[in-house]
Amino acid sequence: MFGHQERVAILLLIGVALAVIAAHIVLVQIGKTPFASAYTDQSADGTLVSLSGTIDQATVLKNGGHVLLTVKNVTVFIPVTVAGDRSFVKGSNVTVFGTVQTYQGKKEIMVSAAEDLRTVP
Repeated sequence: MFGHQERVAILLLIGVALAVIAAHIVLVQIGKTPFASAYTDQSADGTLVSLSGTIDQATVLKNGGHVLLTVKNVTVFIPVTVAGDRSFVKGSNVTVFGTVQTYQGKKEIMVSAAEDLRTVP
C-alpha cells in the first residue's frame, strides 16, 4: 500500500507532531516566568514583563468593566475577559505578567490571560 519513502515521511510527520505537542505541554507547565523580564520605566512597548507588589488602587471602568490596577505606581490594564468575576482589593499582593504598551502617553502593562494574574489576599 505505502512505499518505503511514504512510510518514512509519515513517521517523520508523526515524530514532528509529537515533538510539537510535547514542547507545548512543557511550555504551558513552566509558564511565562522564565521569558518575562521585570518591569522598569525603560521597558519597551511589546516586551513581556512581570510585576509584583501590593495593589494601591483598583478601578473598574464604567465603559466595559475592564479593571485598572495601580501597583508600585504602574498602571496594569486587565480586560473584562481576563478579570472575569474576580475582585481586586486594595492592599492585596499581586503578580502580573503582561505586555508593555503606551496608552495616552503613559506606559502600562496589559494582561492578556487569566493565568497571568495571581492575587494573594
